[in-house]
Amino acid sequence: MLNGNVESELKQILRIISTQYEFEIKEIEIMPDHIHLFISTKPTIAPTDVVRILKSISARELFKKFPKLKEFYNRSGSLWSKGYFASTVGKVSEETVKRYIQEQKTRS
Repeated sequence: MLNGNVESELKQILRIISTQYEFEIKEIEIMPDHIHLFISTKPTIAPTDVVRILKSISARELFKKFPKLKEFYNRSGSLWSKGYFASTVGKVSEETVKRYIQEQKTRS
């Protein structure tokens, strides 16, 4: 469901949210059923808070913009699943993480 106009709108929404909350999106790739984000934020902000903010606001904004999306996801109760994966950059470089995210669409 996250393709075409929805994909481009979602990228824009995530960038707006990130600016408002002072997150830095270093890399982003939208897949049909999930997202890869490489984000930098203040060390005082918990990863769970970053995820909660991005998921809740982006779902609300997408549902406003695409009523058919809301209609479809009303059956399951929400746009995003409860799960997520978060990790820190440590053993690999930022460039490696960015390249991994950039290559996701070509790997599918």
